[in-house]
Amino acid sequence: MSHQSELIASDIEAYLSEHERKDLLRFLTCGSVDDGKSTLIGRLLHDSKMIYEDQLASLEADSTTVGSAGEEIDLALLMDGLKAEREQGITIDVAYRYFSTARRKFIIADTPGHEQYTRNMVTGASTCQLAIILIDARYGVLAQTKRHSFIASLLGIRNVVVAVNKMDLVEWSEPRFNEICEEYRDFSKGLELINPYFMPMSALLGDNVVDAGDNLAWFSGPPLMEHLETVDVEVGIDIENFRMPVQLVVRPNLDFRGFAGTIASGVLRPGDEVISLPSGVKSTVERIVTFDGDLEVAGPGLAVTVTLGDEIDVSRGDVLAKANSRPTRSGDVDAMLVWMSETELETGRQYMLQSVNGISNGSVTTIRHRVDINTLEEEDANTLGLNDIGLCTVSSDRELLFDPYDVNRQTGCFILVDRLTNETVAAGMIRGASSNWDRQPDSTLTRQLSGITSKERAIRFGQQPCTVLLTGLSAAGKSTIATALERELFDRGKVSIRLDGENIRMGISRDLGFSAQERSENLRRVSEVARLANNQGLIAIAAIVAPKASVRERARELVGSEKYLEVFVDTPIEVCRQRDPDGLYEAADRGEIPQFPGVSATYERPVTTDVRIDTSVQSVDECVSEILKVLGERGFLRG
Repeated sequence: MSHQSELIASDIEAYLSEHERKDLLRFLTCGSVDDGKSTLIGRLLHDSKMIYEDQLASLEADSTTVGSAGEEIDLALLMDGLKAEREQGITIDVAYRYFSTARRKFIIADTPGHEQYTRNMVTGASTCQLAIILIDARYGVLAQTKRHSFIASLLGIRNVVVAVNKMDLVEWSEPRFNEICEEYRDFSKGLELINPYFMPMSALLGDNVVDAGDNLAWFSGPPLMEHLETVDVEVGIDIENFRMPVQLVVRPNLDFRGFAGTIASGVLRPGDEVISLPSGVKSTVERIVTFDGDLEVAGPGLAVTVTLGDEIDVSRGDVLAKANSRPTRSGDVDAMLVWMSETELETGRQYMLQSVNGISNGSVTTIRHRVDINTLEEEDANTLGLNDIGLCTVSSDRELLFDPYDVNRQTGCFILVDRLTNETVAAGMIRGASSNWDRQPDSTLTRQLSGITSKERAIRFGQQPCTVLLTGLSAAGKSTIATALERELFDRGKVSIRLDGENIRMGISRDLGFSAQERSENLRRVSEVARLANNQGLIAIAAIVAPKASVRERARELVGSEKYLEVFVDTPIEVCRQRDPDGLYEAADRGEIPQFPGVSATYERPVTTDVRIDTSVQSVDECVSEILKVLGERGFLRG
């Protein structure tokens, strides 16, 4: 339904052109039962003159039989279309309405307030940019208010209007309004909401909905409609990192081959270099084609067909991105799951996982915790039931291409579908690649013990096993020190294994990139190998950048703190830059290497470390001597 305009009668093409250029705001109303959600939407449409005469006549007739507004028209009936909704006076399913004003187009989702219909609220909120959370002025912030606020935050809705409704029932009290606002602020401190807009109103009487009215003179802010027309709907949109999931390969004739999809984030221009993932093949954008003609630039939300300068293999489910800004790749992800099925979650069970990459086989391997969204506290759980929300590790039989959900709502989400019933059982919001540090091995596996004791190995090798981790910036001298330490141990008759970072990435970690999650996984794999070597009585020497302190601590825990030695190669970055044999620092300065520690990513210096050396002022022999000294003092070396 559109606003009335004189152009409709005088120049219909000009009207349609003007209407097409308006931006679109998708918003939802939510809150506890009987807070007035449906009444508010009805009032918005009625006072904006967005209800047709036949609809108004029908509402008047229905209000006398099933209405609950006394002598007034029950505007809630405009949204409560189901018979059960009208009989009970509640919203059960999600109802949508479209309308427009002179400034903007709108799609409203009226979502249920009952806790048992939380999954319906999730469905309605999944595509919205703004949430109107209603609070009954008589009762203040309730459990369902907190639940819906948490879900709105979880689903990436950062713009929130906190509408304190039914102010007429508390005699338009300003102190009561301020009390509720403070109560909501205290609760929402842990949620990522962008400056919630608080406003008092009466949806039944119309005060502060479309017009200010006469009863809230003490409130100086704009009424709801004006706020909806002017709020910035583009806040948080990523225009830096280009992502376009390919939805269709367009081949109308032999002379045209394009890749159709909706741009999820970033900006694209003809001539830009793009990379097709997961294949990793690069090409150049030739044209950006739309129904109305070619574009010179395209941004988020636009549905386009892209043609490339090279004949490369790009299929449905692939993702086009910029070469210097790629999405994360992983078959295991940590995700917040909203469970939407009456059948409880079974860990290990196979579901269909549907994302922008298409359909794959997926399963929930671990439930990290369940969230009590009334208190926001995390609690242990073995399963998830209907409407439960929990942090889980989800495994897919093929790599997913994604960004964290809080960065990109399109590439960071998925659904799980029951393979037998085709029921959508869960909606998932990806936090990042799973670290695998906490993953438990399959319960059918049994650790096989050696027939040789650790004491026998210690006598044979003349040493106690341990792991030496050399950490520091690239070109700090880690590999040089590790090689020299290995030589010295060998000359002393000791047995060691050297795990050099580059060698590891050419072998067991060749599938990993250099994101924070992938660096974490790389160190986990090195630590697992080091632990196996220690179990065989060997000294393991690992030379890894390992930029995050928390991940290095996980390595210490995995190996065992009693046989772990951390060596911080604290060489100044200026010296590292001068030594840099492969030009990595210069490439990182040019933006060609993203997330490079010391340049485009942080290297977290150890606060406390077992050994600290500086190769800019110490020789290789001096550095090795310091490490050997500590190894001897701790009893790892004998003789």
